[in-house]
Amino acid sequence: MYEGSKTRITNVTSGCFSNIETTSFHSLIPLQAFSITHTITKQLLRKTDTSNRTSRKMGFDDLHSDVKKCVNLRLCNVSGCMTEILEVHADHPSFHVVYVPGNPGIITFYKEFVESLFELFGGTASVSAVGYAGQTEKNWEDGKLFSLQEQIDHKMEFIKGQNIKVPLVLVGHSIGSYISLEMLRRLPKKAVYCIGLYPFLALNLQSKKQSTIVRIAMSRVLSATLSFLVASLGLLPRQVLRLIFKLSVGKSWSNTALEAGCSHLSQYHTMRNVLFMARTEFRKLSETPDWEFMRENQDKIAFMYGIDDHWGPLKMFEEISKQHRALLYQLKGGDTHIVSLY
Repeated sequence: MYEGSKTRITNVTSGCFSNIETTSFHSLIPLQAFSITHTITKQLLRKTDTSNRTSRKMGFDDLHSDVKKCVNLRLCNVSGCMTEILEVHADHPSFHVVYVPGNPGIITFYKEFVESLFELFGGTASVSAVGYAGQTEKNWEDGKLFSLQEQIDHKMEFIKGQNIKVPLVLVGHSIGSYISLEMLRRLPKKAVYCIGLYPFLALNLQSKKQSTIVRIAMSRVLSATLSFLVASLGLLPRQVLRLIFKLSVGKSWSNTALEAGCSHLSQYHTMRNVLFMARTEFRKLSETPDWEFMRENQDKIAFMYGIDDHWGPLKMFEEISKQHRALLYQLKGGDTHIVSLY
């Protein structure tokens, strides 16, 4: 979870990268994901329609450009659910990146990610990061619990309500990768690509850590107890709470990430939703992945895997390699899963 170590990209099936070493600012995902998302989308848009070539070329040639805009955090009513959205809009976008986080889906955690991703594309792409229903700072939904399927429907309703007229590129982290695949299934014409970062696509009961979380999430009593204990930390002074987060799970977190953790994870309704969603994740992901769908859409899918990630183990990387020819990135280094509570 937000570990700040070095990572080397050493095996990329597309041949686009070789031995790219990066050091992150508040997590490892941004620099890796930026490079991967940029290159994949560059290849993709060269194959799609030929309109607005000037702005596309500017975006790809002007990597790390000076195009800057403030990221906007807003509350959006999505099918009656108050939802936290981070977004930055391009003046003349060629495509729209929709980012779906892992679980927890505390969207303010990703402010630097969204900001840097927008800058990477030189202002040619709008970016929206969509939080999860029920995982907001305030208890807008009066404690209602949302399942994995309801979160998928929630993301689809967000897309429908935005009237986005340019192609969509779906980017998901962890369980957000699974959600993005389901969105790709439902948006065969609108969504032109799906990128999964450290994807969680199937249970890995060989992992002791994952097995422990499964036992907690599957027990209503344990889930409620853990949520209460975590929420009780919210009674502490903010500086004390920040110190606890920093020393326990957020050693490499930015100030923005620490504030997001303090404001959201210390809320009972948020933790209950995190664990309830996890329960429904485990039930669904105990099923065999839909290899047929991934084979049929292999030209529209890319995954990025880490070496020591028990949520997306290398055996899954190898299985995907056997099943279909999706673009695969394998990372070697000290990262485990990054930007996920699990």
